[in-house]
Amino acid sequence: MDLSSTYFELFGLPQSFLVDTGQLDERYRELQRTVHPDRFVNATDQERRLSMQLATRINEGYRTLKDPLRRGRYLLELGGHVFDDEQHTTSDNGFLMEQVELREALEEVRAADDPFSALNGIMDRIAADFDALTGELQQRLGSAGSAGKDGAAAETLMKMQFFRRLHEEAQELEAALEDELD
Repeated sequence: MDLSSTYFELFGLPQSFLVDTGQLDERYRELQRTVHPDRFVNATDQERRLSMQLATRINEGYRTLKDPLRRGRYLLELGGHVFDDEQHTTSDNGFLMEQVELREALEEVRAADDPFSALNGIMDRIAADFDALTGELQQRLGSAGSAGKDGAAAETLMKMQFFRRLHEEAQELEAALEDELD
């Protein structure tokens, strides 16, 4: 195994947005069995260190390829796209208005007659929008996954990040509501 290989090479997968998750899971388990640090307890310091580095690389690659948002970003970065997370935003006014509406709806959940039902409705909408954007990203990146410096794909990823953050906020609100019941 080579620490400089791409995650796709590491897992023996074609460089594509479309990933066979069953094959990814199987290869992950195989690789972990091969390099797991527990197998190197009696090895030299250098071999133990390499085992740890490889296990870390495998875990990082697995998380990246398993998640459509991270996988899309990784593909664009492989193609030469440089992300500036601090500066990148969208000029899609409809999208921005939808984000404002969803955030306001989250703020109003506590005052709803059935807060959990209201929150579930919002979470379903967030999941549906995220899934739609995932499909859009799949179309933009195609099966080859070589979008290079594709600005439209980067814009789609940025929108997906908005929904990911909203989903996390909704989960935090759900946990807070559950705590209030205790």
